[in-house]
Amino acid sequence: MVSPFRRKGKDGTPKTSEDTDLNEAISESELIPITELEPSPVIVPESEEVQQEESEVGMDKLMQKSAVTVIDTCMDLRRGENILIVCDPTTTDIGQALHDAASKRSDRVLLVVMPKGRHHGEEPPAPVVNLMRQQQVVIAPTRYSLTHTRAVRQAIKDGARVATMPGMTNEMFTSGGMSADFALIKKNIGEMTPVLRRKRIVNVKSAAGTNVTFEVNWREWKLDDNGICNRPRMLTNLPAGKIFTLPREGTMNGPIVIDGSWDSTLVDEPVVLQIEDGLVVDVKGGTAAAQIRQAFGEAAKRLRNKEQENVWTVAEFGFGMNPQARLIGSVLEDEKRLGTAYFSIGDNTTLGGTAAVGIHVSGVMNSPSIWLDETVLVEEGQFLLK
Repeated sequence: MVSPFRRKGKDGTPKTSEDTDLNEAISESELIPITELEPSPVIVPESEEVQQEESEVGMDKLMQKSAVTVIDTCMDLRRGENILIVCDPTTTDIGQALHDAASKRSDRVLLVVMPKGRHHGEEPPAPVVNLMRQQQVVIAPTRYSLTHTRAVRQAIKDGARVATMPGMTNEMFTSGGMSADFALIKKNIGEMTPVLRRKRIVNVKSAAGTNVTFEVNWREWKLDDNGICNRPRMLTNLPAGKIFTLPREGTMNGPIVIDGSWDSTLVDEPVVLQIEDGLVVDVKGGTAAAQIRQAFGEAAKRLRNKEQENVWTVAEFGFGMNPQARLIGSVLEDEKRLGTAYFSIGDNTTLGGTAAVGIHVSGVMNSPSIWLDETVLVEEGQFLLK
């Protein structure tokens, strides 16, 4: 599939007008009342009912423990700070647990349930955007990622610290990557600074067929995705634990083979992306390839003609640093797993790029080898530097 789009234009990211009164924002909202999301009761035999109650009590305790970690350790919520928790119908349990934990630290806690989005990078409804701009802390456990949205960029610009949790489930919230020692992860990531310094060329290979080379600006490696988000204008994913950067636009060439997961789904057949000058020009890999073409084709249709090819930009490269994270078919956790690497396609403006395309999807490689100039960082999935 040769990319049918013309080369990049020079247009900047469109601006949005979001200065709406808080009460007006809430009154215009399409948000779903939490009471409407309560499931209908299910009648089960008494013995099963007891087991179910015991299981629910255990899960509730784990949810509370994780929520306290997020509020107290990761976000370091201070008394009296404004905090907004944004969830959707798939993550209301997590939103409620975070609300309960935050309410013990501040009396300015707002929980909002917005409609579930359609894809990663889609802008939230205008009332949510307006609320995000008025907070000091924003936490967003949602089915689709809000990380690469104008709404998050504006909230950060206005001084908020933001944690997003795309694809978070109750099971993920209480185990795996969320059970890691984030203070230790922060230390380990911080120690990577001298390794990354002055390295310009990245080469990624794999037994599955990846052999791609690209340039980076070594000063632009992001080392703050460590789970500690305690200062204004900080942004992190939870669970955290990765190092990532913007591939220099136009410099990437070669094949990328995604053999771990794509867009929160474990791949049953590797997805092969052929890269030329920083853009995906061919996609192979059975039904997954067809779905990728469809999703990015639909995103392109929403853009002006001269900007449409930008949806195929290789927007981000990173590698995992969280030893507790698992490869489970959730990009939120998969790309944090120690020994994996990932590439994201689509919008790169959060990292300082020019592709403002409203879609951002990641694919994870299971056992890559990574070179930074002549330094071997990862060899067949084994992280070599201690």
